[in-house]
Amino acid sequence: MVATTITPVRTSTGYFYVWMAGLCTLIAFGGFAATYWLQLAAGTFVGQPILHVHGLIFSAWPLLLLSQTILAANGRMEHHRAWGVFGVALASAMVILGLTVAIRGLNVRLAAGEGNVARAFMLMPLGAITIFAGLFIAAVLNVKRPEWHKRLILAATCAALFAAAGRVGFLIATHGGGPGMRPGTGPEPPFSTPAPDGVLMSLVLMIGVIYDWRTRGRPHPAYLIAIGVFLAHAFVGPIVAHTAGWYAAMDALATLGR
Repeated sequence: MVATTITPVRTSTGYFYVWMAGLCTLIAFGGFAATYWLQLAAGTFVGQPILHVHGLIFSAWPLLLLSQTILAANGRMEHHRAWGVFGVALASAMVILGLTVAIRGLNVRLAAGEGNVARAFMLMPLGAITIFAGLFIAAVLNVKRPEWHKRLILAATCAALFAAAGRVGFLIATHGGGPGMRPGTGPEPPFSTPAPDGVLMSLVLMIGVIYDWRTRGRPHPAYLIAIGVFLAHAFVGPIVAHTAGWYAAMDALATLGR
């Protein structure tokens, strides 16, 4: 009787994460559709080869999350753990590639004369990469605490999707973009509060908060911590990004890509 009562709850909870992983996958591919995937199909995408490697690696992450949640929901934990090792390698590659592409982009914009606008805009990619890395490391450290681990992995994925969410503002500002257009191919708009990426992805995590409230009676601390970090990035980050200290730090960082 006990087994009959508990099993459906576990299955329902497990498949909640499958649905969330599916939503993250839609955001990842949908967010980049107009500025990458459709342009790639039409032959209008303009960019260095490293951008294709970057796109491939970052696109693999939500797909891995989806497959991992399906394995966990179906009780295939031995396969889930085995693929987790690949996840560590993939996350490491994402951080390295993310930093490399961000620094290269900064140098291109500085050379184009964008100055402090380019320096301030660096908070977007650097913030996303740093938050992703921090949440992923926390998830790995909590691998034996599954309630923390799975929520931190979901939150890390949302951080990795900041760029996809940020494309929404770009498409609105450019009236849907156009052939060859993407953030970085023209002067960046002034970076102001709030940063839309952190706000939008906080709303995605709020789905988890609401689900926890309905199934646990309270939200898990992992969600609250992640949302707090996302909102700090969205509201406090842009203020920091327009300080002399940040500008100096970005000039120092730019020298690494020269």
